[in-house]
Amino acid sequence: MQSKLVNDGPQKTYVLVLESGDEAASSIQRFAVERDLSAAQITGIGAFSDAVLGFFDWDKKDYRKIPIREQVEVVSLVGDVAHGPDGKPALHLHAVVGRSDGMAMGGHLLEAHVRPTLEVVLTESPKHLHKRKDPESGLALIVPQE
Repeated sequence: MQSKLVNDGPQKTYVLVLESGDEAASSIQRFAVERDLSAAQITGIGAFSDAVLGFFDWDKKDYRKIPIREQVEVVSLVGDVAHGPDGKPALHLHAVVGRSDGMAMGGHLLEAHVRPTLEVVLTESPKHLHKRKDPESGLALIVPQE
C-alpha cells in the first residue's frame, strides 16, 4: 500500500492506494493505527478479487457472512474511524460491489483482497470521536458527546 498526505491543514486528507493482493480492511486499519487516527471519514473505489461482506443479525448479535468468490468492482466504499473502547483506532467499513452482470451486493466489509487497485480517500477531522460498547447490540458505536 502506498499513501500520500494531500492536505495538511487542520483537516488532513490522505490518499491510500492499495495494490493487488492487499487485504483492504487490515491495510486501512494498519494505516489508522500508525497515525493514531481518532476521527476520520473514508471513501473509496476500485476492485476486489474476492470479499466477505457482513449483514448484522440482530437476534444473534453477530455478522452473517456473505462470501463473494469472484472479481467485483468496488462501486462504493464508505466508513469511519473513531477510537474504540480499547482506546485504539477502530474502523467501520461498508462496501457496495458490482458483479459482472451488473448486480450489486452490499454490507459491512469484513475482508477483501484488492485486484488490481483500491483508491481510498481518508479525511481526518481535528476533533476526536470515541466508540463505546452498546449493551443492546453488543457493537462498538460512536458516542458523539464524548
